[in-house]
Amino acid sequence: METLTVKAGNVTIGGDSPIVVQTMCNTHTSDVAASVAQCVRLHQAGAELIRLTVPSLAQVESLRQIKEQLRAQGIDTPLVADVHFSSEIAIAVAEVVEKVRINPGNFHKDHEKAREQFARLVEVCKANGTAIRIGLNHGSLGERITGLYGNTPLAMKEAVMEWLNMCVENDFYNVVVSLKASNTFVMVEAYRLLANEMQNTGVVFPLHLGVTEAGNGDGGRIKSAVGISALLSEGIGNTIRVSLTEDPANELPVAQYLSDKYGRRLHSTMSSLTLEGKKAIATYCAPSKERLLLDFSCDFGKRLLDKELDEVVLKGTYLDENGVETVLDDSQYAEYLTDELMQAARRRFYRPEYIACPGCGRTMYNLEGTFEEVKRRTSHLKGMVIGVMGCIVNGPGEMADADWGYVGEGNGKVSIYKGKEPVLRHVPETEAIDRLLELIENQ
Repeated sequence: METLTVKAGNVTIGGDSPIVVQTMCNTHTSDVAASVAQCVRLHQAGAELIRLTVPSLAQVESLRQIKEQLRAQGIDTPLVADVHFSSEIAIAVAEVVEKVRINPGNFHKDHEKAREQFARLVEVCKANGTAIRIGLNHGSLGERITGLYGNTPLAMKEAVMEWLNMCVENDFYNVVVSLKASNTFVMVEAYRLLANEMQNTGVVFPLHLGVTEAGNGDGGRIKSAVGISALLSEGIGNTIRVSLTEDPANELPVAQYLSDKYGRRLHSTMSSLTLEGKKAIATYCAPSKERLLLDFSCDFGKRLLDKELDEVVLKGTYLDENGVETVLDDSQYAEYLTDELMQAARRRFYRPEYIACPGCGRTMYNLEGTFEEVKRRTSHLKGMVIGVMGCIVNGPGEMADADWGYVGEGNGKVSIYKGKEPVLRHVPETEAIDRLLELIENQ
């Protein structure tokens, strides 16, 4: 899909440019030393854009110092400011970084005021050569939009188009757009609708792809690969971020794989494919477990999402960590990967579905450890949807279709949700998982 070209510092997004790989710090931006150290490590690991959260005006100065220290070390990776709930912060930080991410759902609570503030932001961005990402999340659609269109992919597309039209009205085209969701079906449908709409209008902005709150481990990787690859395979997408509840450096190899695969620099290790109606029998000869997992997810995620296939049988071999050839046919690992793929494509659920954010500078507790413990203690709850979220920015909204949710409040406290409603607030972090399990067991 041909798009406009966007410049964020020395990085070009869209047009004929390769797919750009990015990630986000999980340090507190106010901790300048820790943030600089993590940015250096992410730059060395291959990040082409690095995002940091800016929860208050105080962090604008922190981000300025982070940028100055990185540039003094010869690191020119563009920085992206992640802003929620404050248009004034977005306007202030646009003078500092190469790109500002704003969320239409919480840029300003009053729509007319939001239009005025956005016009101000655009003027600052024009003066400083700053790019903007219109970054909408499924969980943070405003009440006005959901009242008109429901909490749907169509609502996501309509909400973003309002803001893209504002960009055109303000003669500002240095803009990237995203419509992320944890639900892979919702995410893919929203991007498809937007891509079609932009092509119809004749103004096609570059697209930032991602499955938000994908989780961690194999499940998070498979879920991300399914959603992102479904779109990249259709020529939709110009920059990607794989959101894992892990060290952000772990996101980059997966994102780079996707960039390489759909930039035609990498081919699948599938050696044969047999189709029996809507059943596929795929044979692989993979050089590693990781490569098998990603190839399998990309080769069949879209087909399962679009219901072209109902079943996939995995056969062949891969090399284990010691270089020993391992046979997949009828193995537990083949069954496990197939189960994970079917779950990621939302075709069959064999375990609980987890919605877990990757964490950032807004997270005020040990998100990775807590998520692992929640998974361990709820693994028997097949089909249940459980959210584990770092903060209130996207937490309650993004896990709106969850049965139960665990949301950090800060100061060692947690809110527990049942569906969309908080049922316990200010629960000490040391007791929160126990209280969540008690509520689930006693429902």
